[in-house]
Amino acid sequence: MAIMTYRDALNAALREELRRDDRVFLMGEEVAVYQGAYKVSKGLLQEFGEMRIVDTPITELGFAGVGVGAAMVGLRPIIEFMTWNFALLALDQIVNAAAKMLYMSGGQYNMPIVFRGPNGAALQLGAQHSQAWESWLAHIPGLKVVAPGTPADAKGLLKAAIRDDNPVMVLEGEMLYNVKGEVPDSSDFVIPLGKAEVKRAGTDASIITYGKMVNIALQAAEVLAKDGVQVEVLDLRTLRPMDVPAIVATVMKTNRAVVLEEGWEVCGMGAQVVDYIQRECFDSLDAPIVRVHQADTPMPYTKSLEKAAKPDLAKTVSALRAVCYLD
Repeated sequence: MAIMTYRDALNAALREELRRDDRVFLMGEEVAVYQGAYKVSKGLLQEFGEMRIVDTPITELGFAGVGVGAAMVGLRPIIEFMTWNFALLALDQIVNAAAKMLYMSGGQYNMPIVFRGPNGAALQLGAQHSQAWESWLAHIPGLKVVAPGTPADAKGLLKAAIRDDNPVMVLEGEMLYNVKGEVPDSSDFVIPLGKAEVKRAGTDASIITYGKMVNIALQAAEVLAKDGVQVEVLDLRTLRPMDVPAIVATVMKTNRAVVLEEGWEVCGMGAQVVDYIQRECFDSLDAPIVRVHQADTPMPYTKSLEKAAKPDLAKTVSALRAVCYLD
């Protein structure tokens, strides 16, 4: 095991897959000479050259389309968005081309393409740059969606995404890039898509979450442990396809569930998780399911209002106390 940041884990995944398969290339704004807006592609231009680490103009629709075409003829492009908020400009290529090409071609064209970049809110970036995109993307048949919450998951899931023959959306946490953790240093380390992981075992209640909210969930579990309540934390890791058996297993074990997500409530990822729980675990529930999510508003810019709008530790602890009837 090596200790590295989330950023360096992503860099290691890119480097290993570029070395492994010469069909892989990285394309996006400032990925080459500037070495990435968040330095995820640091050193890759120097090692692999400008034919495989490609700087683009500020044209998300254009370079997303180039990536789709490259995937159709057998290459394996990785398209970096400086933020997923900018991907709004490329949705036609993602939703109407990448997601549908295999189906509409009758299986003639695989689509081995990765779209990746930071997702959700950071600190005071305003409403247009603070959106959580997971439920938008997971809604689309033909796309796979992953949201790694730890450095190890960042490396393992990105490597799996690059090797997959389908379009995979990798939603990175902008606030996670400097977070450190243990990461297997083997180039064979790959986390299969569609497999959740129990990050902390417990018996009294479950938190089901993903991405940057995993750390909040673990902190909340620590708080409840002081009251003798053992909380299990299930990290979905992949949002489509979702690991429904893992969700069922944790709720059947603890009989109580809190669903923690970064995005908005209406049509959010948590709504889908709750649907699976009520269908499969209804008779096992000892309390109503509680969701923790962003306030139903565009993200405020003012620091105090932004803090109030985001899901956080206090809101998560309150939800856990509610499902455990501690208040």
